[in-house]
Amino acid sequence: MEIKPNFLLAWLFMTLVFGLHVLDEALNDFLALYNPLVSSINARLNSAFLPVFSFDNWLTGLIIGIGMLLGLSFFAHQEKRWIIYLGYMYGILMLVNAFGHIIGALYYSKPIAGLYTSPLLLIGSVYLIWSSSRALKSS
Repeated sequence: MEIKPNFLLAWLFMTLVFGLHVLDEALNDFLALYNPLVSSINARLNSAFLPVFSFDNWLTGLIIGIGMLLGLSFFAHQEKRWIIYLGYMYGILMLVNAFGHIIGALYYSKPIAGLYTSPLLLIGSVYLIWSSSRALKSS
């Protein structure tokens, strides 16, 4: 029995999991870890390469981004070639995000904001990357 990938389902699952992940970060004060870390990196590089966020701007931006990703599900349903490539990038970005939280928790030897939903991000990102690959082969 072969499992048939469903690109739209993978896209929606990844986006819903991303929304849960943002909620996890918001409820566990992610910016308390992120902003000092980014400020330190920027100081070492003598630049403002990485942004520092206020909670309102950070959360608003992520909510808008998730809304846009949900809006793109129309194209994911049609399996347009460009959205499949975007699915690869989205999946890879979320895979890196998940590993970042897991590695961060290991580094700090304690749970950090976003850690609890990282396994779901891993599953969703692998499913989206796999579905993107299969959708590209069949298009």
